[in-house]
Amino acid sequence: MTTEDVIPIPLRVKALLVVNFLTWFAVIGQITIIGKQVYDMTGRELDLGLLGLAEFAPLAVLAPLTGSLSDRLDRRKVLGVALVGEASASLLLFLYARSDPTSIGPIFAIVLLFGVSRAFAFPAGRALAIDLSPHEVVPRVIALKSVCFQAGHIAGPVTFGFVFIANESLPYFLSFLSLLVAAGIVGVIPSSGVRRLTSIGSRQAIYDALEGLRFIRRRPVIFGAMGLDLFAVLFGGAIALLPAIAENRLGVGAVGLGWLRSGVGIGAGATAICMSIRPVRRHLGRILYAVVAVFGLGTIALGLTRSFALALTIIIVISAADAVSMFIRATLVPLATPEDMRGRVLATEGVFIGASNELGAAESGLTAAFMGLVGAVVFGGAATLVVVAVWWRWFPDLRDLDTFDEVRPDPP
Repeated sequence: MTTEDVIPIPLRVKALLVVNFLTWFAVIGQITIIGKQVYDMTGRELDLGLLGLAEFAPLAVLAPLTGSLSDRLDRRKVLGVALVGEASASLLLFLYARSDPTSIGPIFAIVLLFGVSRAFAFPAGRALAIDLSPHEVVPRVIALKSVCFQAGHIAGPVTFGFVFIANESLPYFLSFLSLLVAAGIVGVIPSSGVRRLTSIGSRQAIYDALEGLRFIRRRPVIFGAMGLDLFAVLFGGAIALLPAIAENRLGVGAVGLGWLRSGVGIGAGATAICMSIRPVRRHLGRILYAVVAVFGLGTIALGLTRSFALALTIIIVISAADAVSMFIRATLVPLATPEDMRGRVLATEGVFIGASNELGAAESGLTAAFMGLVGAVVFGGAATLVVVAVWWRWFPDLRDLDTFDEVRPDPP
């Protein structure tokens, strides 16, 4: 029995895990319904891609500011205020959906507002989980956090799909309530007591943000892991096209789409549970490359199938592979970063993640507009395999990484 096995997870961390589930239950469920409504209104795959771009743009623009604030202010307060902002955006979507909308313009504007709040919530929430956890249980907490994340991926799309059938505006009100409850829980979580930056001034804030970028660039393992996730999922972002795949390739409606989207959570959630019981500890670099390759191969298969059952199975498999990749990266990056720099580094990582997901959605939509739906998905999977081959040669330190202990920074 290891030391990690006998150290209990603190109650404040368990509360944060509940917040994580509620947040992703609302976010993923809402994104699924927004994609459905936008595609129903326009019938254009390009609009699904632009929707992903609208989600990503605030994260990319605001990352230097949000990371620096997360290192200066109480991360609980930053996260709580950001969740209230997300809830407000969901309420606006609810009110607009009730007005029998005919234009997607206001939807995109509200999604941008929601993205601004996500930009502040991301680094604070990621760093807070590490701040509140005893050092020995961090890998377990990361795995459990992933379980909650994937549980939201399962419950959100399915629940929101059924609620959408009952009333097209109600999913947004459900998102509003979930995010508001999450903000309330954050408000009662005790302080972590970690060190804070004390410098002030706009020039110092810019310097602090750039210091986070320089830190990442000086660490080939961190830089390589972020870059691999960025480009692999950027090209393999077929999940954003699920509304079109469900409609045009598989012939299923909102409930079928909800199950396809929940397949992401089923595969990744089951894997995350396994990671929480028995985390990956050895041969981390080679496992990371292998699962990203599986992700690319599965994406190609998803683009070629016309069977709903096979498509759901493929989504479960590639999501399981992605969950292993996410566990390794989500544990490696914060553990390799000094606590007083986590906000800035994780905000920058948020740009990489956002680029791989939301910007990947934009890439998929644009590619589908020029190459067709099947061509776009198959091209994305093939490009992911090329990325794996290039990274294998360019980042030998990441390839040869064995354990997490190899990346821990020296104590201050």
